[in-house]
Amino acid sequence: MSENFEKLEKLRVPALDEILGVPFKVLKDGFVRVVDYLGTDESIVQAARVSYGKGTKKIREDEALIRYLLRHQHTTPFEMCEIKLHVRVPMDCWRQWIRHRTANVNEYSTRYSIAIDATESTKANEWRGQAITNRQGSEGFLDASIGEELTRQERELHKLTRDVYQKRIDAGVAREQARKDLPLSTYTEAYWKIDLHNLLHFLHLRMELNAQLEIRQYAEVICNEIVKRWCPITWQAFWDYQMNSMTFSGLEIKIITAMLKGEKQKVYDLGKEFNWIKADNSKTSSRELFEFEEKLEKLKIPSPW
Repeated sequence: MSENFEKLEKLRVPALDEILGVPFKVLKDGFVRVVDYLGTDESIVQAARVSYGKGTKKIREDEALIRYLLRHQHTTPFEMCEIKLHVRVPMDCWRQWIRHRTANVNEYSTRYSIAIDATESTKANEWRGQAITNRQGSEGFLDASIGEELTRQERELHKLTRDVYQKRIDAGVAREQARKDLPLSTYTEAYWKIDLHNLLHFLHLRMELNAQLEIRQYAEVICNEIVKRWCPITWQAFWDYQMNSMTFSGLEIKIITAMLKGEKQKVYDLGKEFNWIKADNSKTSSRELFEFEEKLEKLKIPSPW
């Protein structure tokens, strides 16, 4: 070859190397641990500059570039980093997890192996109520006196389903059929490999307050125990520009502009135009209106209606 290239060394992150293989406990019997990783914050900078040299830019310039990339949604350089996790998670939580189809997955198979003898249980004071505004979410907790009976029933159900499963196995029933009545609270395990760009998207969705509590707890551990060690500059930018930020739609900007100008009637007119406000000036049950007022509340701005 006519060109002379410098010898490259694999980029390592000592803070992440320290926890390779170390399980972080989540829920009653779950965990997440790092199996392997590729790339660092420096890899993102290298990809963005199409440069393989080390030390050509100062750290603060690298940080500024990463923050610029994330701020303006230039996502491709973040795909240069990948991480492989080993997770143990309840099946109902895993159903949501596996919807993120941008990862490589190999899951524990109950066709070949005996189902993991562990289920996610619920304490008497942990039964959540159905949310009123979010049909797929929860809100608040049921009284512990009600929860005690629910927990007792859960315990009996878990024991019954496991006993039935084991009797089927002992009787020679095929594992792929014996498993069919196991509850969704049964734990499964998987190796999950994903690039940093898609991991941040996963974390953004699953750490939102309206995400299911159980998967939110996994996401928080991955974000704050693993990604923070792995790519700290990206982690900080992610919090600044995604988790701790908010966006406004064109409709919302029109209303905010009218609010700032003191045009109260125009605010009501726009609300009616968007079907947020009824003819009698009362509010509709629009989900979009609810979310807009949530944003105003975070900014400590009173609702204009």
